[in-house]
Amino acid sequence: MYRARSMQNQQRGVTMIGFLFVAFVLIMVALLGMKLVPAYIEFFSVKQILAVMGQDSDLKSKSNGEIRNDFMKRANVGYVTVVKPEDISIDRRNGVAVITADYAFRTKLVGNISLVVDFSASSDPDAVPAQIE
Repeated sequence: MYRARSMQNQQRGVTMIGFLFVAFVLIMVALLGMKLVPAYIEFFSVKQILAVMGQDSDLKSKSNGEIRNDFMKRANVGYVTVVKPEDISIDRRNGVAVITADYAFRTKLVGNISLVVDFSASSDPDAVPAQIE
């Protein structure tokens, strides 16, 4: 009797409720990761496209239509689907065109719950991200 009682006090482990809670948290983190990683991969592609376009020596002489067409070609090669050429804004500062893409990525999470992430990328490396409303 003494021996059985001492073994019972020594047993350690996770309860079923604890296991289910940890499993639920891990599943939610994995779900968020699967939804967010593609959005960030696409954002970094947009950011890279705009940075390369900003370093182009012909950017000063190009019209807004030519810049949008160039962005569309680069976006097709980079598998960018969220940002369209109409979504970029072109601002000419001191004779240099600054290309900016401010957009929101929206995806369904669970049921009627959606996940919305705001992104802002610019060809100007010193640009401050804009507030998307």
